[in-house]
Amino acid sequence: MADAGYGVDNAFRQALSDMGLAYAVGITSAVVVWPPGVQPLPPKPYSGMGRPPVVPRRTTTLQPMSVKALAMSLPPEVFQSITWRAGTNTPLRERFAAVRVRHAGGNVGKARLRPEQWLLIEWPASDAEPSKYFLSTLPQDTPISELVGTCHQRWRIERDYQDLKQDFGLGHYEGRGWRGFHHHGALSIAAHGFLMAERLVADKPAGGKKKTLSNAKCLPFPKITSPAAVLRAQRHAQTSITTLRHLLSYQLIIRLGQCPCCGRVNTRLTL
Repeated sequence: MADAGYGVDNAFRQALSDMGLAYAVGITSAVVVWPPGVQPLPPKPYSGMGRPPVVPRRTTTLQPMSVKALAMSLPPEVFQSITWRAGTNTPLRERFAAVRVRHAGGNVGKARLRPEQWLLIEWPASDAEPSKYFLSTLPQDTPISELVGTCHQRWRIERDYQDLKQDFGLGHYEGRGWRGFHHHGALSIAAHGFLMAERLVADKPAGGKKKTLSNAKCLPFPKITSPAAVLRAQRHAQTSITTLRHLLSYQLIIRLGQCPCCGRVNTRLTL
């Protein structure tokens, strides 16, 4: 899953397909596709000289169209209202249409005949034109409700990213090296996964308003019981997420014989 910043990149989508990964990415209204049932003419016959032609041929009457123009040309009965998940106050419901298209391949000189894929169009009833477009390589028999639910899973990624920055210190790294950031990010993600598993086991709700202790400004520093302890004194409660993150990071590093990124043997434990 990716937003339109990545989805408009044809090379990015092609690389995902080459790796055998199905995708559901956002695109802009300017992306050009071949409409359902329409495809370009085959390349010119090989004359025996030079490289064989591979670019599909277009004519004045046989041209691809933008996804916006395709959406505007669809009849109203193609669109159907679908609910994809429960919102904060009411279920999230909107009008969608899904058609099978072929991406036109960008510029004419780099164009190739691409396999068919899904084009999902989101068009609110109160708007004059569609608001969102998605391309997906999910199987052809995928129901539109499943297609809509998959394309709208990016909110989970954004929510996890927000939790990583706010609760797990992902945004606290102030170094300039990739290796240090990789270590910091790996520990933050591991802590997030551990606490999410604990939350699921305890059957606690994932959302909800966070409560702050009234005496949060008066929390004592944890006691350092051993000079060999590497945990820094944190001004948090013993059961807070920040303290648990440091404890989890400490236990993870102890059990790692060497760094998973650079392969260096862990001779001295520092956090």
